[in-house]
Order: sequence, then structure tokens, then C-alpha cells
Amino acid sequence: MWLWLRSCQRCNLGGVVTRRVSQCPRSTRDKLQVSAAIRSCCSAVQGEVRVRFAPSPTGFLHLGGLRTALYNYIFAKKFGGAFILRLEDTDQSRLVPGAAESIEDMLEWAGIPPDESPRQGGPVGPYLQSQRLDLYSQTAQQLVKNGHAYYCFCSPQRLELLKKEALRAGQTPRYDNRCRHLRADQVKEKLAQGAPHVIRFRLEEGVEPFQDLIFGWNRHEVAQVEGDPVVIKADGFPTYHLANIVDDHYMKITHVLRGSEWLISTSKHLLMYRALGWKPPTFGHLPLLVNKDGSKLSKRQGDIFIQSYQREGILPEALLDITTNCGSGFSTNRTGRRIDELISEFNASKITTHSALLDLEKLPEFNRIHLEQRIENEEQCLLLIKDLQIQIQQAYAAEIQDEEVLREDYIRRVLHLRKGHISSLKELVGPGYSYLWVRPSFSSQQVAALTSEARHIASLVLKLIEERGEELAVDQLSKDLKTLAKQTKATKYREVMKLLRLALSGLQQGPSVAEMMVSLGPAEISHRFEKLLLLSETS
Repeated sequence: MWLWLRSCQRCNLGGVVTRRVSQCPRSTRDKLQVSAAIRSCCSAVQGEVRVRFAPSPTGFLHLGGLRTALYNYIFAKKFGGAFILRLEDTDQSRLVPGAAESIEDMLEWAGIPPDESPRQGGPVGPYLQSQRLDLYSQTAQQLVKNGHAYYCFCSPQRLELLKKEALRAGQTPRYDNRCRHLRADQVKEKLAQGAPHVIRFRLEEGVEPFQDLIFGWNRHEVAQVEGDPVVIKADGFPTYHLANIVDDHYMKITHVLRGSEWLISTSKHLLMYRALGWKPPTFGHLPLLVNKDGSKLSKRQGDIFIQSYQREGILPEALLDITTNCGSGFSTNRTGRRIDELISEFNASKITTHSALLDLEKLPEFNRIHLEQRIENEEQCLLLIKDLQIQIQQAYAAEIQDEEVLREDYIRRVLHLRKGHISSLKELVGPGYSYLWVRPSFSSQQVAALTSEARHIASLVLKLIEERGEELAVDQLSKDLKTLAKQTKATKYREVMKLLRLALSGLQQGPSVAEMMVSLGPAEISHRFEKLLLLSETS
């Protein structure tokens, strides 16, 4: 059979080409054609790709939105193109104060800043739909003039009645296209009377198939299952269906990468492109991001908003890594990838149609890996130190006895010793690590419960530290402590370690005693064991 395959507008600006489609199974055929289309589309001249992320500021950025933005950003940067942020704020009744600014803030924090946006500006702005109303109105009037749209005067009450009757009959509610049949004089009279109205697009049968970059060939005969959709609402604002194609056209968007929930609407949008005589972009619909049990990610979960992860100390690289690791689009699947590696390893032909199962229980492990990478990078480590200095002061301001704990070299030493063991900086200001910033308190009763040789052991530690000087190493100290424990008369090695841990941290668990000592440094070790010595003498 013969099908028309619309060529990529970057590769063949002249229009469509014909291609013979073999009689192989549909899934195999689609996969081969999609791969060929992607290769053809993405191997052409660099720099012409323009993609967009177009959220609605009716809420704050969540994981699903971040993933869509990320794939658009990666696609643009892979092929030397531009990543545009456009805010679809036409639903004025549902706008959330501060959401528009927060969305752009979170994209910048995540390391995927837009090239053009409400904040950045750009050559095809404005980038807020509420500031482009004249453009939508002009386009809608053009559709009316050409007979592809019409005025609808049906009241909300009539529409609600249609809906109830359809549901009662077990049918899907749809508009009955009543106003499509009004005569020109009737329309003119109602407009002259100032009758409330919307503008609807006239759906036609005969939808052409289109080739989605991910889902392959698709075709939805929307006129058979839907009523004519509203494109301009009664308040003069456009609906998504009109606004998105108008903006994509005038913003010169070449590729639309959006969630698969919009796949079924694409035939409707293509009808609008055809009615306007515009060349549509290439479409690619990303599979859904869902919970590991297959349930839909819900904003009601609360913890899927990017701001909440930022507050919890989750690194942006970890979020980007986990949202791509659970999905597809890459030649290999591994953890620890940064944005430059995601871009270099991206392969659009590897994106599958399967939903991406997101296991958020693995997020701490992803964060641990990326935190370790930051610690190993001198420039990024310095930023971590400054962040931790602020957190230490906020948590322990009144309790810090020695300002040395805020010094850059001290915190750097702590970070390097703890890298690979902690999942976030916030852990280091928790109770389990308080001994790093404030001196612990413990009682003579706690000491006596462990050994009667506390004074002798404290003296041995002080002597050891004096001999070792400023150069302390975990491995060597571990050996030294084993030798030290053999110099006691009645205290076993285990109790010696418990005593040292108590004197150093006031805790019963944590890092190894040797690591604690290296973290604190010779001066602080001596101070804490002199306290133990004094306590033993007075008890």
C-alpha cells in the first residue's frame, strides 16, 4: 500500500515525499520508519531545531513537567538548537500566584535554563500567552472568514443539558454542532445584539495520518467522536487547541515534544494547521512518567514538586538522572550521568512507548552518587562548603564553642571523609553528626559503665595524638587504636572503642572512631580527651 509521509521540515522544505511501505508487521514497520525519520530529521543542518516547554502556571513545576522540559532541552542541545519556555496562562481563573516565576526559577536551578522565555526575552515574544491575545483573535477571525470556524451562541445551561443526556444514555458527552448550521443573517443579528458567544473550529472528516517520532503512524478521526471544539472562549481568551498551534507557528517551533496524553489531540491540531495553510512541526509524544506500581503521578502526593526536593537537599543532577534513568532515549542505562553526558548519550530513536516507572525510593542513592561527584569537583565542593556553613549556623548558632568548625578547610575535610556515605548535606547538620560542630556532653556514670580505666585510656590517646602530630590518617589511626587497646589491663577492645566514641561524639554509633578523630583534628581530639581525663579524676 501507499502512504504519504510528511518529510521533516528541517530536511526537506519542499513538502511531502512518497514512500513505499512494505507489508511487514505494523510494529516492525513503524519502528523502522520512525528510526529512519529521526535519523533523517536529526542529521541535517545544525542550529535550526526549536523546541518549547509550555506549562500552565496553574501550579508549580513537578517531576512530570521537569521530565518533559528535560527531554526538550536535551533534544535542542543535542542538535544545536534553542529551548523555549512559553507560559500558557490563558486559564486566568486557575492561575496560582508566584507559579510563573517559580517555574522558570526551577528550570534554572535544575541546570536546564531556557534560551528564550518571559524572563530572558527573545526574538519571537512575548512568551506569555495572555500578552498574545490579539494574535489568537486575528487567527480565529481568519478561520471564521474561511469557513473553518463559526460563532456559537449556545448557553452553558444547554451545554450542561447535552452532557447530562449523553451520560444518561451511556454515551460520551459531545457538542451537537448546532450553531454550525446558523445562517449568516442569524449570526449577524445575534452579534449585533451582543449575545454571549464562543468561536468553534469546524472539524472535518478525512484526517491524514501523521508519523509521530515515538509512537509511529497515528490517525484519529476526531469528527466522528467529538463535537466541534471551542477555540475562543466567551472571555476572549483562546483554548489550548488554538493557542498552542498559533504560538508554535509564530515561534517557529520545529519539533513538539510533549506528553502522550496529547497524542489523541494531534489529529485535531493538524486539521487546524491545514485550515490555516501552515506547515506543522514534527511531533513526538513522550510516554507517561508513573509511580513504580504503575499508578499515575499525582500532584496530591505533595512530594513531586521540584521546590520540595530543593528544600530537602536533593541535587538537581540527581533529579535529572533518575527521571531519565527510569525511562528511555539513551544508548545505555546507567546512574551518575550529568547533563552534558545526558546530551551526548541521547538517542531519540531509543525512546519507547512504554510508561516510565519512577521509583522514588532510589532517589537518595542517586543523590548520594551526585553529591560524591560534587565533593570531588573543587569548584562545586566550595559551593557545598558555603551552603553547609549557612546550615551549620542556622542549626547550631548558639551552641558552637569553637569557630574553627566553620572554617573552609575543616568542612572540606569532613565532606571528603563522608563522601559516599551521606545522601544529602542536610544529614551533616542532623543529630547523628552534631559532634562535628558542637562539643558533646556525657556523664561520669556513662564512662564508669564502660570501664574503670578511663583515665588511663584518655592518657594513652593524648600521648598518641601528640606523637602523630598534625598528620592523621584513618588507616594508620585504626592500627594505632588496636595497639592502644592492648595496653589496657581489664578493658576489652570493644569497650575501649565505645569509650572513645563517647568522648568524641557523645553517641553510641556513627562513623568509625578513627574517621571521627581525623575529622575533628588533633587540637579538638586533645580538648575532648582532656575533658574525659578531668571527669575521670573528679569522679
